[in-house]
Amino acid sequence: MTSIHHMNEPVTPTAPDWHCRDAGDVAREHGVEMHRGLHDDEAARRAEIHGPNELAEGARRSLWRLLLDQFTDFMILVLAGAAVISGVIGDWVDTLAILVIVVLNGLVGFVQAWRADRALDALKRLAAAHATVLRDGKVRRVSASALVPGDVVLVEAGNQIPADLRLTEVARLLVDESTLTGESVSVEKHARVLGADAASLGDRLNMAYKGTTAAQGRGRGLVVAIGMSTELGKVAGLMAASGDRATPLQRRLAAFGRRLALVVLAICALIFAIGVLRGELPMQMLLTAVSLAVAAIPEALPAVVTVLLALGARHMVSLNALVRRLPSVETLGSVTFICSDKTGTLTQNRMQVEEVVVDGDVWAPGATSGPASPAHLEVLRAGALCNDAGRDGDGGWQGDPTETALVQAASDAGIEKAKVDGLTPRVQELPFDSERKRMTTFHQTADGLVAYTKGAPESVVPQCTTHWHPDGGGALDTARVLAAAQAMAARGLRVLALARRRHERVPEPGELASAEARMELLGLVGLIDPPREEAARAVGDCISAGITPVMITGDHPATAWAIACKLGIAEARADAQGGSAAGVLTGAELSGLDDAALRERVRAVRVYARVDPAQKIRIVEALQAHGEFVAMTGDGVNDAPALKRADIGVAMGRGGTDVAREASSLVLLDDNFATIVGAVREGRRIYDNIRKFVRYAMTGNSGEIWTIFLAPLLGLPIPLLPIHILWVNLVTDGLPGLALAAEPAERGIMRRPPRAPTESLFAHGMWQHILFVGLLIGALCLAVQAWALAHAPSSAQTMVFTALTLTQMAHVLAIRSEGESLWRLGLGSNRPLLGAVALTMALQLATIYVPWLQPLFKTVPLSLGELGICLAAAAVVLLAVEAEKAWRLRAASV
Repeated sequence: MTSIHHMNEPVTPTAPDWHCRDAGDVAREHGVEMHRGLHDDEAARRAEIHGPNELAEGARRSLWRLLLDQFTDFMILVLAGAAVISGVIGDWVDTLAILVIVVLNGLVGFVQAWRADRALDALKRLAAAHATVLRDGKVRRVSASALVPGDVVLVEAGNQIPADLRLTEVARLLVDESTLTGESVSVEKHARVLGADAASLGDRLNMAYKGTTAAQGRGRGLVVAIGMSTELGKVAGLMAASGDRATPLQRRLAAFGRRLALVVLAICALIFAIGVLRGELPMQMLLTAVSLAVAAIPEALPAVVTVLLALGARHMVSLNALVRRLPSVETLGSVTFICSDKTGTLTQNRMQVEEVVVDGDVWAPGATSGPASPAHLEVLRAGALCNDAGRDGDGGWQGDPTETALVQAASDAGIEKAKVDGLTPRVQELPFDSERKRMTTFHQTADGLVAYTKGAPESVVPQCTTHWHPDGGGALDTARVLAAAQAMAARGLRVLALARRRHERVPEPGELASAEARMELLGLVGLIDPPREEAARAVGDCISAGITPVMITGDHPATAWAIACKLGIAEARADAQGGSAAGVLTGAELSGLDDAALRERVRAVRVYARVDPAQKIRIVEALQAHGEFVAMTGDGVNDAPALKRADIGVAMGRGGTDVAREASSLVLLDDNFATIVGAVREGRRIYDNIRKFVRYAMTGNSGEIWTIFLAPLLGLPIPLLPIHILWVNLVTDGLPGLALAAEPAERGIMRRPPRAPTESLFAHGMWQHILFVGLLIGALCLAVQAWALAHAPSSAQTMVFTALTLTQMAHVLAIRSEGESLWRLGLGSNRPLLGAVALTMALQLATIYVPWLQPLFKTVPLSLGELGICLAAAAVVLLAVEAEKAWRLRAASV
């Protein structure tokens, strides 16, 4: 026959509707004969047109560009400017310190950007390496990247699907699509034409998609999409289109840096002008103003934030949570919604028998139900015999998840498949197909030939005439049994009916169809992908912490609703039809909603079913449009775009795919949903400690500004020299600030609601505290100066210098908790901070009493009484902050 390959160029439709077309029509559109496949030269020609069957890699920034981009942040530019100013005034130590901080933050940002680019690499590695094709009438094994539209691909159990295929022939082909659709049960495929109502990927039973796996059987299909045109490629495209969002901390610090720089520059300019007008030397006032500008910008803030996040990340590893994006540790404290995939995240990603029903009598596997009755044992025996699952090399089961669940339940009840197979060997079978929706196997027993049938209740029960019992058959109420099956399905169970029939001989091939009539019904089996034991507790903890859990899955609505109710994500309620999935929003329904309509409903919906990857992103974005901070947990390829788009993506480390892990910010090493609760707690603790450092650093800087700003207004000389300002800034913002990272979590940290995503870093009275305590520190320092000028003029600057340092040490001890007093916390509950305070005080005393340091810092030794006055000023600050906390607690309780 003359080839038609060059007569018709393959046509690519504008919409992925291959499932709606006849397989023969699809082959003609692609210019290929299904019994011969493409010629090699035609395959080469099409490869030149369509390119390789690979996921495209977008244009990437070079490593140098990635690194340089990290130094364009406003806060980094301000710090770099501060370093230059410090060098101008001759303080090269401070210059070096600032530059080290700038480089450190740039490197952290560089690593984060580099990590984000690796997600597409993992997705690319997921593709199948080889494929079996039919070319020139011969079966060949070629590289999967060499496939072209129009290739005829042969698929068998265990193969990963190498491209999107329109199936043309199937033989009991079941495909595991869980990584693409979230459906935990393998999907039976066929080659018939589907209607336009098969909208979701999970409903397109005549298609096999790239990246999924053939679990059973075999098939043949025509390549209709390769590379980025496949459904897997669209997932990659969605990931490429989803940019990384700045975390709340990054946004707050950026805004904080901009405001602070403007305020500090204005204040320093004012101080310079006032000093010059009072007759101070212009150069001296310039140095003072510049020194104050350097000190007022808390240059240790980025370093402290990095240390706080890094220590938190290290601690979270011990909680089985691996941080991939450091700032995302803090983001957990802002999360208001957790959108979780069901399969493998909230459930165990394995089917198991939930209950066996015989004539209304329910038996559930497990010690609490007691031993199974003879009637229930016969159901389990039938499930083990009418079954193609088998043992793997590790002692587990391999095969279709439903069949492995049946043999496991039988094994738990004492019925070993290998033993019953030996005692009752299979002599004939009638394979499962989608038209009959049942499977029958014939077995030789000591009492004769017995056939066992399993399948959908609506297919098996009408073929039965009686209800089997060990002591004889009974009447069968078909309507009652089907109603019971419907009730089980409404509870989210996958329901199978099992039956048996005796035969005098093995049916001839032409008699097989009639062999499934006049059977005896054994009973019903309900299966489910069970929820994780710890997931319900974790959901409860999330709710108590003010976090709303939401289930987003590609699974069946009834199954999703049943699992959600078991976990406490949704509240069970009966709808008008007596079902239980009234609160589920399906993917088909979601498709009919525009963005505005979705935003109206998204806060109330707790379960989404039959959704595709693009819809998951729509859900996340709709929540974010309300100002919610969204965490997305998941493990499959289908979760990766939403993981990347969410404010924080949480992937599974054991059962998850590389794609999901690379796209995530946090990986749960134990695949335990409950681990996220510990991560949220840690995120809240870290943010609390960052707030404490900002409160401490800015209050100290405020005190320095008030001291220098008010002195000339009160007729006092400039109380501090530039070296004093820089020294106080160095020793007080350094170790004590870093030691706040070790502060334990506040009591009740998980009983308060999440922070509002738009909440200012200075909320809850922080700016008032900075203003009040800073003014108090400034007033105390000026009071010390006034006393010293009257009684010991030569010690005035040294006493102000010392009082400023000691009052800040008292302040850092007092702000360890925003509510509890220092006396209740105990000095020893944060030993690193206690050591840092002691070291800072020792260094300060060294500048006063070590002779060779005195000329460097322009200090004089203080008498015991003078030092006591400085300590008294520090005690006043400590008592004032404790009084403020007590007042706030009383005000909050009213």
